[in-house]
Amino acid sequence: MAACANLAKLNVLSSSQWIGQQPFSQRPSRLSSPRRVSFAIRAAGGYSDELVQTAKSIASPGRGILAIDESNATCGKRLASIGLDNTETNRQAYRQLLLTTPGLGEYISGAILFEETLYQSTTDGKNFVDCLKEKHILPGIKVDKGLVPLPGSNNESWCQGLDGLASRSAEYYKQGARFAKWRTVVSIPCGPSALAVKEAAWGLARYASISQDNGLVPIVEPEILLDGDHPIERTLEVAEKVWSEVFFYLAENNVLFEGILLKPSMVTPGAEHKDKASPETIAKYTLTMLQRRVPPAVPGIMFLSGGQSEVEATLNLNAMNQSPNPWHVSFSYARALQNTVLKTWKGLPENIEAAQKSLLVRAKANSLAQLGKYSAEGEGEEAKKGMFVKGYTY
Repeated sequence: MAACANLAKLNVLSSSQWIGQQPFSQRPSRLSSPRRVSFAIRAAGGYSDELVQTAKSIASPGRGILAIDESNATCGKRLASIGLDNTETNRQAYRQLLLTTPGLGEYISGAILFEETLYQSTTDGKNFVDCLKEKHILPGIKVDKGLVPLPGSNNESWCQGLDGLASRSAEYYKQGARFAKWRTVVSIPCGPSALAVKEAAWGLARYASISQDNGLVPIVEPEILLDGDHPIERTLEVAEKVWSEVFFYLAENNVLFEGILLKPSMVTPGAEHKDKASPETIAKYTLTMLQRRVPPAVPGIMFLSGGQSEVEATLNLNAMNQSPNPWHVSFSYARALQNTVLKTWKGLPENIEAAQKSLLVRAKANSLAQLGKYSAEGEGEEAKKGMFVKGYTY
């Protein structure tokens, strides 16, 4: 009876308990007598070989992902920063600038698109998907529907979008997309709560399974936000717990590990912490987390920049590639590839060529970082400016 009482207490622990401060809710022990267990053989919807090939193609030496999957509202904020209205014409013009950059495929293996962009064409009538394919860049698609408040949590959020995902993914595949992205977040200042971590992990796992069933390689992205004044050790603690949960539920959902890509945050101190970490320290902590939590079967680790400056993101990636890894350690950057491009373009047709050249400069820098050969010598001041925004949403 005492054992049963203790087990009952475990099962009613609050879902808002915090990592490292109170214990997580424990999964119930299997106390009943042994019974026969059968395991389903997953065929990834018949796409297994293609998924593996797609993931390997994206995770190819010296190449990474250009993320231009900002929602229309967020793209509008970017355009407003250079004095442009948030219209479809202006969004199309900017994305055309990026996707038609000559030589981009030398450094970029995949581009994550917003749904609007996946179905858009250039002003000359060429589908953006075809523009990418000509450069041997695989088109990807953002499939989540954004963050909303998570009831019962410590003022945290969860990511919506599972409803109708299978049918949408099938249509995206027909349009030419070959990989997908789903972003959810974990906030350290908010705990994080056990509920929020489990919700993030479960949602990512369901999305990954649905994506693979429809021929799309899922990028698994539980972003641990930079917000907070916590030390790097706290970030590592939370990251390890989050990725442990993520891979537990990926396995529960029979996700093919060889056919996924990860998009983790780098393990850094909170943006408001008094001590700034060096690239070598960030590399050490980040690789420690990966080695403890990520199976070597996963082909690619495509880091997000998370508000770091263009140069910081590249230096940190370079530091991680100073020694061999069992994975392709690379980049999936948005702002850290686009910031200088936008400011160079300014919405003026006569600046398109210069803006495209600035994109190539950043893409090449990160290509070199993926190979462990980058040097920050000669980088401009604009590229060194931090882009962290407290409470950033997109």
